[in-house]
Parts: sequence; structure tokens; C-alpha cells
Amino acid sequence: MASLIESCWLYLVTHFSDFQLACLGSFFIHESVFFLSGLPFIYLERAGWLKKYKIQMKNNTTASQEKCIIRLLLYHFGVNLPVMLASYPVFRHMGMQTSLPFPSWNVILTQITFYFILEDFIFYWGHRILHTKWLYKHVHSVHHEYATPFGLTSEYAHPAEILFLGFATIIGPAITGPHLLTLWLWMVLRVLETVEAHCGYHFPWSLSNFLPLYGGADFHDYHHRLLYTKSGNYSSTFTYMDCYTQLYHCLTPVHYQLQVWAIRVFGTDKGYRKLQALKDGGVENGGKQM
Repeated sequence: MASLIESCWLYLVTHFSDFQLACLGSFFIHESVFFLSGLPFIYLERAGWLKKYKIQMKNNTTASQEKCIIRLLLYHFGVNLPVMLASYPVFRHMGMQTSLPFPSWNVILTQITFYFILEDFIFYWGHRILHTKWLYKHVHSVHHEYATPFGLTSEYAHPAEILFLGFATIIGPAITGPHLLTLWLWMVLRVLETVEAHCGYHFPWSLSNFLPLYGGADFHDYHHRLLYTKSGNYSSTFTYMDCYTQLYHCLTPVHYQLQVWAIRVFGTDKGYRKLQALKDGGVENGGKQM
């Protein structure tokens, strides 16, 4: 298997330039993974299949789904592709490689783990800022046009927000200068994660059922269906940035004040946790719809 992958890679690097692979190749992989993973959720919603796993009972209209696809194509070719082309010199300067041999799996997994943690941290704070009154009204409200998200809405956003999301995604690779294979694997995993978080379905096999700190669709769906000033759940992948901690009762008065500050900054999942507790107790309360 490894020799087959290396043979395919050797073909790519001998028939295409580094610029073509890093820019056009990355764009092709992104579009393929994004639409192939996101489109099935449109058909699931239209056909009513697996409805018992749908988080919200409300469905999007065919017109709104088509609007999303058209806008996405415009954004991807008008914003994403130029950003990929413009970022190539940065990656080359930071040491991105395309030649064989591939880095070890320890290096690849360590780098991708770092990318996930860094992206989640930047996304959390940037997302909270986008929920301030002015930025929400003029920028982030575009993404929240879909109170009932489906997979493709994950990248439906204002061009300014697309630039921010791109920065949060590429800052990790720009720092480490990875092998192009590592960059592609990171991009595939990040796309699959954000599509799953917006898919609108919580399945028995969803990762959030097995990974304790993983947010997933149910966690992010709550964010979409509430009013922007009360939503919370700002993280992109994990939940620890949003967590509501209660450790102050065992601390000194000075530390008590510091801990209250920490709760105020990071306790942004309180509404979601309260809703989950109500559901566990048999009380359904879907929150105030947008």
C-alpha cells in the first residue's frame, strides 16, 4: 500500500509543478471532499431518510439549498482559490516540501494535532468577536441565514469571514512548513469535521458519542438555532474552550475573583448544557428560533 501511494505521488511530482500541486491540487481536493461529503445531507433532508436522527424537524426549502450551492461556487472560485494562490509563497518560505520520502506518521499526526488545537483556539475567539453586534449584523449574519444547517452551509459565509476562516486553517501549516501530503490530510480532516458539525444529524456513530471533547453536529446545531446574543458554543472542533467550570468554591478569595473571570470568558456552553440536562430529565426545550 505504501509503495502504491509513493508511486502515485512520484507521478504527481514529475508531471506537475509544486505551484500546481500546492494551489490547484489543494483546491481540487478541497472542492471534491467538501461537495462529496456535504451533498448527501441535502438528499437525506429532501427524501426524509434517517429522519429520526435529524436534530431539528424543520427542513430547508429546495430554493434555499440551491442558493447555498450557487453562492458557495462563487465564493470558492472568487475568494478561496485566489487565497490559495496568494499563500503559496508563504508556504514555500516556511519550508513546505513535496519530494519523497514522506515524513513519518509520528510527525504527520503530531503536526495535524497541533493544527486542530491552534485552529480551534483562533476560531473560538474570532467566532466570539463575530458575534458582537456590529460584526454579526454586517458579516456573520450571512452564515446564520441558515438556522437549520446542512453540511454545505459550513462554508456559506461573508467573504470577510471566509478570509478569517482561511487564516485560522492555514496558520498552523504556515508555522510548521509541512510536507504537502500532511497539508492535504489536514485539509481533508478539517473539511470533514466542519461538514459533520453542520450536517444537522446526530447519528449513533457520530464521533461526539465516542470522543469526550469533540463537539459535533448536536453541539454546533444549538449555536445556529438560537439568537446570536444567546447562542454560545463558539468552538469549531472541541468543547473545552466553551466549557463552564465550577472550581471556585475550593479556592482562596483572591483566586475566587480570578476564577469568576475565567467562568465569564469561557463558560459559553451554559445554555447548551442546561438544555441537555432538561432533555436528560425528559423535558424538551428547543430554545428560541432565529
